[in-house]
Amino acid sequence: MKELVRVKARLDSAHQMWLLTLGLLLAVMLLGGCAAGGPNFSGKKALEHVRQQLEFGPRPAGSEANRRTSDYIAKILKSYGWAVEFQEFTQGGVPIRNVIATKGEGPLVVLGTHFDTRPVADLDPVDRSQPILGANDGASGTAVLLELARVLSAKATDQAQVMLLFLDAEDRGNLNEWDFSVGAEYAAARLPKAPSMVIIIDMVGDAEQNIYYEWNSSLALQERIWHVADTLGYVNYFIPQYKYAITDDHIPFIRQGYQSALIIDFDYTYWHTTYDTLDKISAGSLQRVGATLQTLLEGEPFAPNPAAQ
Repeated sequence: MKELVRVKARLDSAHQMWLLTLGLLLAVMLLGGCAAGGPNFSGKKALEHVRQQLEFGPRPAGSEANRRTSDYIAKILKSYGWAVEFQEFTQGGVPIRNVIATKGEGPLVVLGTHFDTRPVADLDPVDRSQPILGANDGASGTAVLLELARVLSAKATDQAQVMLLFLDAEDRGNLNEWDFSVGAEYAAARLPKAPSMVIIIDMVGDAEQNIYYEWNSSLALQERIWHVADTLGYVNYFIPQYKYAITDDHIPFIRQGYQSALIIDFDYTYWHTTYDTLDKISAGSLQRVGATLQTLLEGEPFAPNPAAQ
């Protein structure tokens, strides 16, 4: 009996040591996770930002819903500790309002997206007179940058000044003699200093995601982004092949001579139709784009291009 007691005591002691070791390992993992950059990007949280934007309704430049959206964007950014300002001007008598958020010190890195929606669904198969809700074309990119603002850690902002640009009046092009990318044109000409890179995201929430190289974008920057996506296991979604040349918010920055790239899934059946609704996009698609950007910025964004080595 005494031997059994001694055996039990040794087992209890071993069990306690195992629990202590496990606790220490968990603590190290948790502390290491915080040191590595804090929270990870959440596609589900990003999807909630899409949902909130859609509750405002269609959001064309100059509308009350558009202004409520820019107020919402600013409120979220301020809650995450970003310095926020509005960049306001008029175009053709329409008030335009970009939202600019900055954090960190160092070389300037610009991430941009547009939050306005097209005033008419000019490609709709049934009714081209209605505005679009813009779950993907407008809300998806905005949602990704809002969630990125929450999770981006000091690993990024200690080595770069990160600017998040939420651009208005992208999507009125070819309507009533408007150009595309009016907000981006205004912002690109007024940056405080030349950026090291500009990354524009648009239409990134398509549930059937296929993101190709874009012909107008900087190849070196695309290679860097797609390489990061590949290391995360997203090679089936970030496809390193050319397919489209697209007029979007990266073009004004390219005209200014800045290294710029567009991340867009242009294989989207519901583009500029009334069917661009929440059910067409997914948290997984938002997750892949957001995680790629977070990994890029919290890694070594200014190191030699790994894809070229």
